[in-house]
Amino acid sequence: MSLFARGLLAFQGPDDSADDAMELSRMEARLPALLSVIAGMVDCTGFFTLGHIFTAHVTGNLVLAAGVAVDGGSFHWAQLLTIPVFMLALATVWLIARASRLHGARLVRLLLLVQFLILAALLAFSIIARPSSDPAGWLAGTAAMMAVSAMACQYALLRLAVRGAISTAVMTGNLANAVLSVMDLLSVRHPLLPRDATPLKHSLGRLAGFLLGCVIVAAVVSLAGDWTWSLPAALACAAIAVR
Repeated sequence: MSLFARGLLAFQGPDDSADDAMELSRMEARLPALLSVIAGMVDCTGFFTLGHIFTAHVTGNLVLAAGVAVDGGSFHWAQLLTIPVFMLALATVWLIARASRLHGARLVRLLLLVQFLILAALLAFSIIARPSSDPAGWLAGTAAMMAVSAMACQYALLRLAVRGAISTAVMTGNLANAVLSVMDLLSVRHPLLPRDATPLKHSLGRLAGFLLGCVIVAAVVSLAGDWTWSLPAALACAAIAVR
């Protein structure tokens, strides 16, 4: 039996659907806020150290590139490359999930491991290559694509394994959910949101987590530089242990 097959069996564990469903339910309650912190850290670190590239909110790079095209200035090729790389990374994660034949909590753990491995590789690459020293260079672009791939894995995790969870990386939807939920609370007699709408506390938790990740990175990035990637990598490792 190959090493990969043995590792896959370790993820599969005993086949107990009831226990798996209970564990998945706990993960759905505990993971999103932590994943939001990771996404905030990755997005903010990439923006500060890799030439103003959004590595979580990847479509924002199209706006930045369009602004450069209109107003002039230095163009960063990686800003446009984030979109196809994000799509390719999503497709790769889908293939990994399909090949694993895992579902529920086991699939969550596998994709959390993939996210951690990408961020750990990004940390090692950043420490060795120092891409922040030339934010417009190809080393910085490579680091940005690794960060984008990690965020693609997080997106895919939520869509494939924690279905129904709202985004932990793009906050526009969470902000909209929070405001609309507050309006419904203020209008008890005539609420407009469906009963199964995302609870206010979930949206606020993701918003707070993402903001916390951004604030922490903003506070330390000037001192830590490329070592700042150790923060999301450490939290990604901790996320694997969430049960």
